[in-house]
Amino acid sequence: MTVLRPKRTPPAPARPAPGASSSLTPVQRRLGRDWRLAAVFIGPTLVLVAGLILFPIVSSVFTSVTERHGAETVFVGLDNYTDLIDDALFHKGVLNSFVFTAYAEIFKVTFGLIAALMLHHMRRGRALIAGVILLPWVVPTVVTAFTWRSLLDPIFGSVNVLLTDSGIGPGLAAIGLVDKWPAEWLSDPALALPSVILVNVWKGIPFFTVTFLAGLKAIDSGLHEAAMVDGASPWQRFVHITLPGLRPVMIVTVLLSSIWTFNNFDLIWLMTQGGPGDATAPYVMVAYSKAIQQLQLGAGAAVTLVMLPVIGILVVILVRMMRRSDLPGAADLGRRRLSPAQRRALPWVIVAGSVLVLVWASPQIVWKAALVLGVFVVLAAVVGRVVSAFAVRGNRLAARLVGGTGSGIALVGLLGFVLAPLYWMTVTAFKSDDQIVARTDDLWPTPWSTEQFTNLFTGKAFGTWYVNTILVSVASTVIALVCAALAGYALARLKFRGSESFTVTILLTYVMPGALLFIPLYRMMSGIGLNDSLWSLVLAYPTFTLPFATWLLVGYFKSIPADLEEAALVDGCTRFGAFLRIVLPLAKPGLLAVALFTLTNAWNEFLFAFVFITKDDYKTLPVGMQSMIFSDVVPQGQLAAASLLISIPVVLMYGFGQRFLTEGLTAGAVKG
Repeated sequence: MTVLRPKRTPPAPARPAPGASSSLTPVQRRLGRDWRLAAVFIGPTLVLVAGLILFPIVSSVFTSVTERHGAETVFVGLDNYTDLIDDALFHKGVLNSFVFTAYAEIFKVTFGLIAALMLHHMRRGRALIAGVILLPWVVPTVVTAFTWRSLLDPIFGSVNVLLTDSGIGPGLAAIGLVDKWPAEWLSDPALALPSVILVNVWKGIPFFTVTFLAGLKAIDSGLHEAAMVDGASPWQRFVHITLPGLRPVMIVTVLLSSIWTFNNFDLIWLMTQGGPGDATAPYVMVAYSKAIQQLQLGAGAAVTLVMLPVIGILVVILVRMMRRSDLPGAADLGRRRLSPAQRRALPWVIVAGSVLVLVWASPQIVWKAALVLGVFVVLAAVVGRVVSAFAVRGNRLAARLVGGTGSGIALVGLLGFVLAPLYWMTVTAFKSDDQIVARTDDLWPTPWSTEQFTNLFTGKAFGTWYVNTILVSVASTVIALVCAALAGYALARLKFRGSESFTVTILLTYVMPGALLFIPLYRMMSGIGLNDSLWSLVLAYPTFTLPFATWLLVGYFKSIPADLEEAALVDGCTRFGAFLRIVLPLAKPGLLAVALFTLTNAWNEFLFAFVFITKDDYKTLPVGMQSMIFSDVVPQGQLAAASLLISIPVVLMYGFGQRFLTEGLTAGAVKG
């Protein structure tokens, strides 16, 4: 019998992509199909990154082998590096940076995770409470520093008063958490560093809470439902589903925060200036002292470059973690390298090693931190266990009651911790000088007074500082936004040789700390005569705004369907025309998120403005507010009023742009 087979039609030839030539020239084969357009789009960003980040770092290497002798700069080889071996101040600065970072990250991870879990299980009011918790992260660092400095003041602050009246303060002294009572938080060498760590934790918890909350939302709810069907308790679901699901987000968040915290300068300088003695001075402050105050740029550059391997290790791990999701099977490959027993043991090995290092580096702090942290962790674990026990027995009402009560108490405590400093700043701004000195009506001014605002604008350059901050912030934001939009589109859409390498370079420069750049940039600005000029800040600020803006927009442009752009190309639109008419309007949330972030970072920046600007007429608000303090005379009322005025624009921007911010960051994070 003959079997008739249907005649197969040959597949239609694939259509070339719109705008693509059927044949490529030899140059296009070597450099990529879109290399000409890519050069135009990436050119501005490449010039800024090379001129303001890569070149200054290379220049810093050459500076580190020189030394200033009078008016001359001479080559000294590795002398600046070998001098650090016996430099006690440098050793203390490095140790302070490690201790400061380690304790801050431990507490931020713990409290950020607890807060994220509470918000994740809330049914109503989640967005409102999340917005309130975000406030410490939003307000400028100078506001954070001066507000907490006022609260912790042993004479005029309210922390000692409240702890004394509640009986907590004497109890802290009784168990040895403080040596004496009333405590001198920022002037006692034993308490100064823990106090600064506390403030850094207060400011950093929102970042961890928001990122962990996003990670919790990304965990498949079906896994929890299947585990519940199998009889798993809430604790078991947390250990075996929630924590493994959060691991990638947690690692990236901790690495990013560790890089920022390790290179922190502004918060510590504004609160203690490294004192008392050198108790809180980080290595960045040691570099600043040598390079700017002592005019030994080579020695200062050596301090920053010695720490570059530490930062480099963190950056390499971070890059691998952030790019791993783009590589198919990368996560499984990582798992295959370790046996199950090794994977289970690795976290405990890291924890044990970290504890031993902290015991060696800070024996006077480690047991106190463990006690405080242990109390909160044990309370959270006990509530979780009780809820699990009731749930296993089928008593859901009791489980909900216990869980709801525990979450409510924790939420009230968290909101009190977050809002109390901001409330103190607000009421202090409306007190008269007599009320502040006499300590009357601490929590509610009677009467409310505008004296501090009047004094702030009388005979001071505060208005000029405000205008300077607006000009610099807007100018640097426009530069970052235009360059990032062009470069982000090229990296997301165009085909050209070196796009992957340039993307990695952008990520590396994004996490590159300002501590490595302020010395070579200071030398560069001095060489071209831009010190004590707003132009120096406009040129310097893209070093920390442009890389982030580009990285975020690369992810957002990838989230826009390419079919829309291809349809425009078929209709005769040029690639640049499609970018302007199709892509940019669709990328509005991402562009607004970038504008909001860059504007806020420029508004809050302290280190570059502090180093580059010395004249009152060119200072920005953070540096100007710091200059209002003369020796031990601290105008608390005027600083509170200034803090309120500098915070209002940022809070309003985040309030109005929260929807675009969430959408822009979500798309950028998923695709970037």
